[in-house]
Order: sequence, then structure tokens, then C-alpha cells
Amino acid sequence: MRTAIEDLVEEAERLIRDQVWILTPGDRFIAAKAAADLDAAVLTPQTQQVLPEVDRLAHLREALAVVAIALAHVHGRLAWFLGAAATALTPVLHWRALPDEDGPTFGAVAPTHAQYTEAEDAVRRLQNALAGISTA
Repeated sequence: MRTAIEDLVEEAERLIRDQVWILTPGDRFIAAKAAADLDAAVLTPQTQQVLPEVDRLAHLREALAVVAIALAHVHGRLAWFLGAAATALTPVLHWRALPDEDGPTFGAVAPTHAQYTEAEDAVRRLQNALAGISTA
């Protein structure tokens, strides 16, 4: 997940630097809002790591919702960027924090501690990139 987001961010930064992606005021506004909302969704590494798994997962799902909501309000390159970011974060949708209690889980799996950390780092990287887009 972290690698996919990093690759995506590098491509976006290159497109902006090469003036292939010309940011509009609307792009900047949506990027700033999404960056702020992602910052509120996934807290500092120290804070996230002490939360119960169910809360960590809730924060990650909230981050994915932030990306989806931002995506709903844009078109063009920012939409493509946010769509790819949402796709990179989709493993979160298959995770569960509660025990299965010997019943069906609809394919949900319990992530490892490392997977939580990787996903949270990916969200933070995406947040930083969106903050950068908002001021580019």
C-alpha cells in the first residue's frame, strides 16, 4: 500500500512539475480539504499505535471515505489521482478487527500490526501530497 501511494505521489509531483497537470483553484481547494480531513482521520504514529485495533481500522476506513468524498467532487487529473489513491487503500475494506466467532466474515481478514502501520503511513504520505498540491 505504501509503495503504491508513493509511486502515485511521485507521478503526480512529476506531472505538476512538468506542467502537464495544471492545477485549478478548485483542485487546490479540494486537495486542501482532503488533506485536512486525512490529517484528522489518521493521527500521529504514536497515537495510532496505542489505539485498539477496532479504532485503528475505523480511522483507516474514515481516511478511505475522505478520499472517496473528495473524488466525488472533482474531474480530470485530480479525480484520476484520487481514484488511484482509493484503489491503493482498498485492502482496508477487507480487514476486520473483531474476532470471527466461528461465523462467516464475508472474506474479511485480520490485518497484522505491520499492515496497520503501513496503511497509516500511506495515508500520511497521501495527506502530505494533497497538502502540497493545495499550495503548488
